[in-house]
Amino acid sequence: MRYCTPEEAGISSLQVKRFFERLESYRVSAHSVILSRGDAIFAEGYYAPFHKDFQHRMYSTSKTFVSIAIGFCEQDGLLSLDDPIEKFFPEYVSREGAIHHSSTVRELLMMKTTMPGFNWFRPDVTDRTATYFEKSPVKLPNTLFDYDSCGSYMLNVIVERVTGKPFMEYLHEKFLDDIGFTKEAYCLKAAGGYSWGDSGVMCTTRDLLRFGRFLLNKGTFHGKRYLNEQYMNDATNTRGCSGGAFGFFGTSYWGYGYQIWGSPYGCFSTYGMGGQLAICNPKYDFVMAINADTQGDSHGYVWIFEALEREILSHLDESAAPLPADPAANAELQAYLGGLKLLCLPGKGESDFSAEINGVTFKAEENPMGIKWFRLELDGDEGKLHYENAQGVKCMPFGFGHNVFDQFPEEGYSDEVGNEVVPGNTYRAAFSADWPDVRELRIRVQVIDKYFGNLGMIFAFRDGKSVCVRMEKKAENFLDEYKGTMIAFAE
Repeated sequence: MRYCTPEEAGISSLQVKRFFERLESYRVSAHSVILSRGDAIFAEGYYAPFHKDFQHRMYSTSKTFVSIAIGFCEQDGLLSLDDPIEKFFPEYVSREGAIHHSSTVRELLMMKTTMPGFNWFRPDVTDRTATYFEKSPVKLPNTLFDYDSCGSYMLNVIVERVTGKPFMEYLHEKFLDDIGFTKEAYCLKAAGGYSWGDSGVMCTTRDLLRFGRFLLNKGTFHGKRYLNEQYMNDATNTRGCSGGAFGFFGTSYWGYGYQIWGSPYGCFSTYGMGGQLAICNPKYDFVMAINADTQGDSHGYVWIFEALEREILSHLDESAAPLPADPAANAELQAYLGGLKLLCLPGKGESDFSAEINGVTFKAEENPMGIKWFRLELDGDEGKLHYENAQGVKCMPFGFGHNVFDQFPEEGYSDEVGNEVVPGNTYRAAFSADWPDVRELRIRVQVIDKYFGNLGMIFAFRDGKSVCVRMEKKAENFLDEYKGTMIAFAE
């Protein structure tokens, strides 16, 4: 894909700058954003420390990659969308006590399976595929929509069984390499050895943009057809209520295709947990790729689409006629994009109360986090939280008004294989803090590694000798040691 100015794409540079400013005003924790029209990128921004070569976890946007792999398998004659899924798993369905499901490949694609998704993150799960035949059906197939992440995973396993290779390797061969994807794009593994196809794709934001362009072009890229138009039309035909029975804005009432979501303002999109989106608008020949982590913000997706509509889509014309060049405005936009930084807590960096608790050790009563004691050390615009939990003595640094980047101190989290404990493994994170009130200190942790998650902590001091601490986490199957409330007293 080539580059052009916003004016060449039919929108002013200052208007594009307003879009990024609105994301900031909505406090969207964006990591990277690319805006494009036709085959041209007209704005690209990375929020430091993220950069163009960073391989970002796609979370549930991975499901759309799996859908495209299914399309290629059908095109190659390896399966039919009307095949029952049990056809591909004879050794599982023949096991004693196995639960039988009558769903077809197509019904898995549409998430109209016989059961909703379920949590496979259990310590005893060594073969995730087997878990799909452990739960009884609760619905008739091809009736109600229910989000079924495990069903998407099963689609990925089907691809890997009929092709004999990881599904991302198959996609690289079919079209990804040809359209300019990074060779290193791959997928994490799930317990049992198959790809984590419903959540684990790792690729750059530019890769995501190319994928979005492939979707918008209904299986073509730069005029070359890769996947047949019939499958792509069906995949992007986002029909049905998708579970949005109440029809509120911000729910999923826009519809669902084959692992592709209907979206507001005439768009269809991939959706990844926390804001990994390829948003496609056919009317304006527009694609936006965004990576973010909005976990914990129930309106995160709404803010992204609201900003997009107010500042970009509503200012585009179907003719795509270019605007007069504006070098000064474009230079202002580029300077702004060059200074983007990862979101941090916005409140005060100092409190008159801080001297009373600085360096004081607080002994904790029994609490869900298993924390025995903690101590805050505050030094100007930075600080440290020292504490002891089941793993031993830990330390979290943090900045007031800025992020401090370090490894999150908890060890043993998963790496290349989901649900697999890796001794000593830690995740990179950003730490910031503020004083939202005189006696309330808030610390936010943003995990920014192969896995993404948010941890929020509020230290609410009654006085200099007693405190109540609340910890909340939003992350998939980690940070569980950091949720709950505790009371502590100065020693």
